[in-house]
Amino acid sequence: MASVAADTDGGLPAVAKPRQNADMGAWLAVAAGTLGAMMATLDISIVNSALPTIQGSIGATGTEATWVATSYLVAEIVIIPLAAWFEKVFGLRRFLLVAAILFTLFSVLCGTATNLTTMIIGRAGQGFTGGAMIPTAMTIIATRLPPHQQPIGTAAFGVTAILGPVIGPILGGWLTEAYSWHYAFLINVPICGLLVVMLLVGLPKGRMQLGLIGQADWLGLFGLAMFLGCLTVVLEEGNREQWFSSPTIIQLSLVSALGLAMLVSGQFLAREPIIRLKLIFDRQFGSVMIMGIMIGMVLYGTAFMIPQFLAAIADYNALQAGKIVAISGIPSITLMFFTPLLMRLFDIRLAVISGLLILSLSCYVDTSLTAQATGGDFIESQILRGTGTVMAFMFLNQAAISSVPVQYAGDASGLFNTARNLGGSLALAAIATVQEQRVWLHTRRMEETLQANAVAVQDYVANAARTFGSEAAALRSIAGQIQREALVMTYNDMFWLLFVGILAVVPLALMLRPLPSDISSGPAH
Repeated sequence: MASVAADTDGGLPAVAKPRQNADMGAWLAVAAGTLGAMMATLDISIVNSALPTIQGSIGATGTEATWVATSYLVAEIVIIPLAAWFEKVFGLRRFLLVAAILFTLFSVLCGTATNLTTMIIGRAGQGFTGGAMIPTAMTIIATRLPPHQQPIGTAAFGVTAILGPVIGPILGGWLTEAYSWHYAFLINVPICGLLVVMLLVGLPKGRMQLGLIGQADWLGLFGLAMFLGCLTVVLEEGNREQWFSSPTIIQLSLVSALGLAMLVSGQFLAREPIIRLKLIFDRQFGSVMIMGIMIGMVLYGTAFMIPQFLAAIADYNALQAGKIVAISGIPSITLMFFTPLLMRLFDIRLAVISGLLILSLSCYVDTSLTAQATGGDFIESQILRGTGTVMAFMFLNQAAISSVPVQYAGDASGLFNTARNLGGSLALAAIATVQEQRVWLHTRRMEETLQANAVAVQDYVANAARTFGSEAAALRSIAGQIQREALVMTYNDMFWLLFVGILAVVPLALMLRPLPSDISSGPAH
């Protein structure tokens, strides 16, 4: 029944106007935004499975090949928080069209690359243009949909953000095995063609504000690029370069610190800062940022750890491991249809706490892996992980755009997505460091228990020597078993750290402000 309100003249009550729903053009714009975001997140991990093949094809060493992934991440994490400013200068439609077209061209450059330099240029270009499409997807949702329909758009965006890194490895592995690694990049061409058409039809023309270029916070702009760019390289390459034993890492860290100082200075000196860092100090948005970092660590960390574990312990190839990682996408797709309803029925704090607890349980399940573990041992944890991630991430997406005024939706979106990607970089850096240190520790501990003069040890070596034909072969076999067990225990340690890390941020969910039952306040409060 329609609600009524008193007439301003004191006469008969007037019937309140029904809520206005989004038109087809608005939904097409939302679909285009989520498709662009899917492509950008997908291309982060799609090369992981194909990287050994790409390395051989372009004649790169193992260390050099890592820059195929790192160059994308560095460029993407720099552009994400800057996307809101570029959108204001060039207009949302024009900015996204240019980004989509350039993303296509850089994808073709990667797909036809014959040397490392070309590949790195193409990947950096992909990261820069693809990263621009991630926060703008949330901006479209906040500005093109009425508040009561925003949960539907948020659910669609959240699923693409979650599914991208999940299905990337399996899609890349399948394309490489069935066709060629080139198609891991060239597959973007027809998708981008569809994206361009959707943007042309779904988004209205906007006017450019080129005057903002002269008024820009250039100090903050260059500071942000230096800070995030150098920080990402430090996190990605730090362990390989032995951290601060490397002059390069020290120099990059100093440049990153200088960039941060420039960014902070811009907050006070510029009339319009390049990005509003003061949003982080809001109780709700600051909590969302921290939880977003942790979810990013779990999302990207587990997507990296599980294939590595299965390759080393169960001898899985990239496609087999990718299928196990993709299992977590099943709950994401299923829950996508119910998320808007859940946002209306459940308190956001309860939903986020439930999601984080399920996410922590998924990591705890994986703390008891053995050397006999196979992909089947990850099915339960992957289903839990997909459920927990979609529950926590969807509601945090809504909290991010609902906790700031609508004019700051672009800044909030950029900061939140930067937090998630930064969490992924932190996870990969931590994994590399922890794995190196804990494998060494567990190996030494097991070796200490094997006393050369112990009768049981001597008997075991003698039996093994008869089996393998010589004592040297027997000792190599024992050393291999020790390394294998040490590696398994190390992965258990890493899953345990993720379990504890998630539990540590659960109390922050209490800082979130409840959403109205009809999500009618939207981002205007």
